[in-house]
Amino acid sequence: MDITDHQRLLIIDFGSQVTQLIARRLRELNVFCEIHPFQKVTDAFLDDFAPQAVILSGGPASVIDAESPRPPEKVFSLGVPVLGICYGQQVMMHMLGGQVLRGDGTAEFGRAYIASQADLSLLEGWFLTEREQVWMSHGDHVAKLAPGFEVYATSPGAPFAVTADTDRHFYAVQFHPEVHHTPMGSKLYENFVRLAGFTGDWTMDAYREQAVEAIRAQVGEAKVICALSGGVDSSVAAALIHEAIGDQLTCVFVDHGLLRQNEAEEVVTMFRDHMNLQVIHAQEQDRFLNELDGVSDPETKRKIIGRLFIDVFQHYADEIEGAAYLAQGTLYPDVIESVSFSGGPSVTIKSHHNVGGLPEKMGLKLVEPLRELFKDEVRALGTELGLPPSFIGRHPFPGPGLAIRCPGEITREKLEILRKADAVYIDQIRRHGLYDEIWQAFVAILPVRTVGVMGDGRTYDFACALRAVTSVDGMTADYYPFSHDFLGETATRIINEVPGINRVTYDITSKPPGTIEWE
Repeated sequence: MDITDHQRLLIIDFGSQVTQLIARRLRELNVFCEIHPFQKVTDAFLDDFAPQAVILSGGPASVIDAESPRPPEKVFSLGVPVLGICYGQQVMMHMLGGQVLRGDGTAEFGRAYIASQADLSLLEGWFLTEREQVWMSHGDHVAKLAPGFEVYATSPGAPFAVTADTDRHFYAVQFHPEVHHTPMGSKLYENFVRLAGFTGDWTMDAYREQAVEAIRAQVGEAKVICALSGGVDSSVAAALIHEAIGDQLTCVFVDHGLLRQNEAEEVVTMFRDHMNLQVIHAQEQDRFLNELDGVSDPETKRKIIGRLFIDVFQHYADEIEGAAYLAQGTLYPDVIESVSFSGGPSVTIKSHHNVGGLPEKMGLKLVEPLRELFKDEVRALGTELGLPPSFIGRHPFPGPGLAIRCPGEITREKLEILRKADAVYIDQIRRHGLYDEIWQAFVAILPVRTVGVMGDGRTYDFACALRAVTSVDGMTADYYPFSHDFLGETATRIINEVPGINRVTYDITSKPPGTIEWE
């Protein structure tokens, strides 16, 4: 089945950091959607894409400013439902004859509560109590509605929190229904796609079929090298590509000396025995660690590792006749956080070794069949492909490995201490039956030494931080609420069993404002 056979929804991106969460909400409803930056959405694009509905995302700009982002005027003459969110509401009002103002005491950031003013199909199932919690993030506000619009809900700072022109099926909300802090946001999207006539024809089975066809069409008879880490992303990518092209695929597992305890042996054995894939075990520990020696800047670490990864893959590609493609398990959040998806306007958060900075002349083209999927969708695809639960349920592990869990300079001594501490921590989590409740857990070794007392002697050893988070898609995360008994028991084990650590802390930072990894 080709993508054009699906009902399609277009999300026009104006630079919000949570635009991708809109897509996630729609995917949960089995609705196929694509995010495209406003710069690329032209009249010709709209004719070719032929959306059944359009969503205008939020964004950091102000419609009051000259040259602020706009969708094409044609969006409003397609005859399809349109939903504007935050900046999307403001740009809709501005373009259709309303008025947007700045300031005047109506800015809202964070949790807010809206009250219903009239019934609206978009809000069916809302307002079972007097007011509904939403998440606001706006400085500008709508001061005058465009002709044809009516107000359906208000908040103290947004007198036009929900507006609609029901005759034209135009809807606009000042808040962000896609985020977790708007509890009924998913219901709003469900109502919108129902009003737009979507039947929910997008499934992982459909994605699998379409992706296999796309891989075959892209690769042809050429050989593909897959960057295999053993995590769920590269595992699913390898399985999907293997289904598409069989023995044309060779997996390369790079042991860069930044892996967890016993990980290399487990991964190579797992893939050779369970999936019957061709796997090259590239033992490049010295190459990576020698170049990382003395490097402390996190971006520099990532770029060194990324460059060396590409050098390694190029080396093995040169030894495989007909190799023309490099396959990676790049996911949607990687793309969004590194370089805005499809060139859109959102802000770069960090570099990813498998997304940004690929040399133009690396000699291989990229195959990234998962780059539009979220982590939970990848797990669903892995189940669809028949991968064992041990593959699918593994916690995420970053490509740069322990390098970004070792703030400050990387040394072999610190890496060995970190491996042992991490192994104890994960063993504790498994013993207590918590592994599957946690999205990701790891130890970071801190770039400080602290004074301690062990036995009758003074110690001056490293401190470490435990990190464990719950999440759905990796874009937002909360720390896992371990009991004090668990933390005390774990700290005791690490200090007793891992020479070199005499102090253990627990990181309770959410994302945002932090990231999941330390670097």
